[in-house]
Amino acid sequence: MEKTLDQFTVGECGIVRSVAGEGKIKRRLFDMGITPGAEILLRKKAPLGDPLEVTIRGYELTLRKSEACCVTMRIDGSTSTAAKKEGD
Repeated sequence: MEKTLDQFTVGECGIVRSVAGEGKIKRRLFDMGITPGAEILLRKKAPLGDPLEVTIRGYELTLRKSEACCVTMRIDGSTSTAAKKEGD
């Protein structure tokens, strides 16, 4: 199953499949470590849905909803390593 990062619910995790966007936005996401194959866990969502706090590559990152909608995620049913670490 695939959906964009802004459509995730809190606690949901997945693998980055692709990053869309133009120029500066795409470059900024890549610079923050959001690259295909990276695992992302949605930790928190603001009351109005913007911004989002995610865990990626072992650190917390805050994204705007406009940035998160550029990230296409693949969701499989298995428990992620990030979710396991969060539960410890």
